[in-house]
Amino acid sequence: MKYKLLGKSGLKVSELALGAMTFGTETGIGVDREEARTVYETFREAGGNFVDTANVYNRGTSELFLGDFLKGDRERVVVATKYTGAMRGRDVNASGNSRKNMMDSVHASLKRLDTDYIDLYWAHAWDASTPTEELMRGLDDLVTQGKVLYVGISDTPAWVVSRANMLAELRGWSQFVGLQIRYSLIDRSVERELLPMSRALDIAVTPWGIVGSGILSGKYNINPEAEGRAAMRGRIDDRALGIAAEVVAVADELGVTATQVAIAWLLRGPANIIPLVGARTVAQLEENLGCLSVELDEPQMERLNAISSISPGFPHDMLSAQAGGRDQKISNHRRWTSGGYL
Repeated sequence: MKYKLLGKSGLKVSELALGAMTFGTETGIGVDREEARTVYETFREAGGNFVDTANVYNRGTSELFLGDFLKGDRERVVVATKYTGAMRGRDVNASGNSRKNMMDSVHASLKRLDTDYIDLYWAHAWDASTPTEELMRGLDDLVTQGKVLYVGISDTPAWVVSRANMLAELRGWSQFVGLQIRYSLIDRSVERELLPMSRALDIAVTPWGIVGSGILSGKYNINPEAEGRAAMRGRIDDRALGIAAEVVAVADELGVTATQVAIAWLLRGPANIIPLVGARTVAQLEENLGCLSVELDEPQMERLNAISSISPGFPHDMLSAQAGGRDQKISNHRRWTSGGYL
């Protein structure tokens, strides 16, 4: 395992993060304490030091399990958790990004995690009702109080994130150093705005859904009627199956699994990317960790990029067409394409 700086911060995190959504059985997609502990310990033995959870994962059980696993190891682990989601039923103030929910949530998370501080505290999603000033001032207060060391934002439009960081910079508050978003070969829409923003503002990206709800494993190519998240969400179509087939073809050439190829592609992405790997079993985690040994050559990257390409959308397509051959003689490191900055 190698390590990366988390965005513009000095925090060093492993190149893969362990997602702890599967810690607990309350929502039917996770595992019990002992299996979760084995997954956690395997990740730590592999050199992983970055573990990501949320207050709502398995109704708080994920944080409880993680707090137990951290005993005797707390200072060596970068612990990330989130707030925004509702934890008190119909209480209207128990969700969203308001200062009230923020303060209630962070104290509850600190108790469940059995720790004095949280390394990285995420706003789990944009709620479109809390003023940006309230969100950023509240998060900065948590940093000032020592309850939180760094802050991040998840599942939020690029314009909101950039405005929030500019506001924080102007007022001397803590800025977002991490961005958590859905990103995979199946869904590259974040390349239009979110990834260019993350690169320009030096915000680390921790993508979730990295195997496209299981589609990129290739299992739906074998059995399109197989049960799973992708089937449940109606995300299986000819385009998705075509992308998965190319991933499987590259995996066969390299003698690795399709899942490993899908994650290896992300690690070559056009940003400071730290994929979130989740696992219900040690075998699944070890398969995910195997991506670190996968070397994709340029022709293979080109094939994967071509089969999964998306339209850049307006105004990027118009601006590219207007530029035409004018920019071909200029080496412009600020010009963004779907493959990153040129």
